[in-house]
Amino acid sequence: MDSHTDVDSMSVREVEPMPGYAGLVTRASTVMISALRDCSACGLELSKRTLLENAYITWTEIGLFFMCAVMWTQIRRGLTECLFKPFAQWCCLQPKDTAKMPESAWKLVFYTMSWSYSTYLLFFTNYTFFHDPPSVFYDWKSGMTVPTDIAIAYLIQGSFYGHSIYATVYMDDWRKDSTVMVVHHLVTLALITFSYAFRFHNIGLLVLFLHDINDIQLEFTKLNVYFKTRGGDYYLIHDILSNMGSVSFSITWFWFRLYWFPLKVLYATCVSSLQSVSNIPFYFFFNFLLLTLLCMNIYWFLFIVAFVAKVLTGQMKGVKDLREYEGEEAAQRAAALLKAQQQPQGEDAGHLNNSAEGKHVQNGITKEKHL
Repeated sequence: MDSHTDVDSMSVREVEPMPGYAGLVTRASTVMISALRDCSACGLELSKRTLLENAYITWTEIGLFFMCAVMWTQIRRGLTECLFKPFAQWCCLQPKDTAKMPESAWKLVFYTMSWSYSTYLLFFTNYTFFHDPPSVFYDWKSGMTVPTDIAIAYLIQGSFYGHSIYATVYMDDWRKDSTVMVVHHLVTLALITFSYAFRFHNIGLLVLFLHDINDIQLEFTKLNVYFKTRGGDYYLIHDILSNMGSVSFSITWFWFRLYWFPLKVLYATCVSSLQSVSNIPFYFFFNFLLLTLLCMNIYWFLFIVAFVAKVLTGQMKGVKDLREYEGEEAAQRAAALLKAQQQPQGEDAGHLNNSAEGKHVQNGITKEKHL
């Protein structure tokens, strides 16, 4: 595959300024309504013909996908057994945190690597997609050659989500939201495959960049939650880092997924795409998937805001991992209720004394405080 072809022709065009929310809604709705009126032949037959004429993916690429998915599985298994688990045990994490830590460590390593590569492509090469989003559709052609560096990014991401489907079902401990995670991985893999086959790889690269950064912050925060208590002691530095990570995660979620994503990506796909390619394939279907992704981002952001508000108002004492294992939450509530019934009345005074002596009480256990 050739790298950076047609980039020079892109750079001579004038950069279109990013719109505001009002401009996005007004122009996108006008263009989409007009496109819908003009699509008199839309239907199943047209979709089938468009699929056969414009979808390009080879057996070699499919083989590489499966090979790399197996490779990620083996790399994760090796790192878990040889590095992550021994390190968690050496640090004397609590048993439930020892079980969770390898998964978060693996995801932190992967997403840091993949996001760094996307950042390199968007900011340290000749691609102008971030600063000039409409350029993702300049010189688009059906079946065009995918540049090697972007094809590598797609292979990394696509095979990772293929691995993640297997890992969620067979490697990770089953949690309350594991079914939702499997569905999420399937939808993400479908989006990656679809955008690659129809040569929407430029916009796909931008979408990956805008979403992966939050996974880095999420796993970093979770690791610090696990490391707050280890060896029977409490470490303040990890509590501070987990709180900082939680706030940073909330801010970047809004900035990347709810500001840049709609104003850069959706404007390009809804408006600029038809300006550059009047008969672009699967215009409505592709935008429907991206609008669904935006709705999911808004939905989860409401939970993030509510979570941060509880932490800041003292309704929740510190950040904790909310993805409990199946049945673990109910067991914890039952244990807490039993402990409350057995607690002597004078225990509150003992808690105050422990704090005065530089100790920390967590889950009813007194631990030494460390920085």
